[in-house]
Amino acid sequence: MCSQNADRQARHGGDGFEGLSSEQMARMLHQPFTSVRLVLFPEVLESQPNAPILQLFSLLIAAIGDQGLKPTAKSNLPRNFCRDAALAYWDEKTHQERTRYGGINREEDFFDLHVTRLVAELAGLIRKYKGRFILSRDCRRLLAEGGLAVVYSRLFKAYAEQFNWSYRDGYADLRFIQQASLFTLYLLTRHGDTWRSQTFYEDAFLQAFPIVLNDVPPSPLFTAEEDLRRCYTWRTLVDFVGSFGLAEVETVSDDILCHEYRVKTLPLLGNAVQFQLSKINPHGGEA
Repeated sequence: MCSQNADRQARHGGDGFEGLSSEQMARMLHQPFTSVRLVLFPEVLESQPNAPILQLFSLLIAAIGDQGLKPTAKSNLPRNFCRDAALAYWDEKTHQERTRYGGINREEDFFDLHVTRLVAELAGLIRKYKGRFILSRDCRRLLAEGGLAVVYSRLFKAYAEQFNWSYRDGYADLRFIQQASLFTLYLLTRHGDTWRSQTFYEDAFLQAFPIVLNDVPPSPLFTAEEDLRRCYTWRTLVDFVGSFGLAEVETVSDDILCHEYRVKTLPLLGNAVQFQLSKINPHGGEA
């Protein structure tokens, strides 16, 4: 598979690694949460974080409460809760836009909430017990110990490692985009202090891993590079970085065929993902 070729490319070095050695890049791809000499993911953040996925998870926590939340016959979140959550999460203008062509009649109609519920289950924070959604004992313990500052890392790791990113969009699988997500966070750490267009990060990803283009299936409408760029921006910048409050991702143009964004990091990135940059010299390798 071409993604395996990209792995080999990383192991043997390549252009565009932004100061990382081939060994460091390989660890980013294959051991993102265990390479403590390269990056740390604090289990407890210094302050209570603010991120869209946490806003949704907080609504879910409140709805479950002590009594639990009864699911639908298809084991989804109840419709009335999904509707109430949408009203609480979106402002009035956004709510009108999102429900213009149909209301929220099932959990999947509020897809961000649907994803939050799935990720929370993967993280072991909620589960079904005796026909109801409940908070796990682990979740209650974590909330009591540190609130969302402790829960955040659980959601983050579950989304990065376990959740299937392709589930959120109509693009091809392209699993390597998810596998290389830590490299994008590294790029944001180095360059995200000023507003940059999404093409800056697309270019950096393609420069580091051009062979991933071979994974993109043929399309009658777009080139492989166009499809890869759209997929990369949507999955990594909008869905991942934006949802977890690591950067502001603002829409510059929402043309149906060409969404344009600009990106700037938020303080949460440095709190949640701590690269050991002092150990990385400009020519790659550890100082």
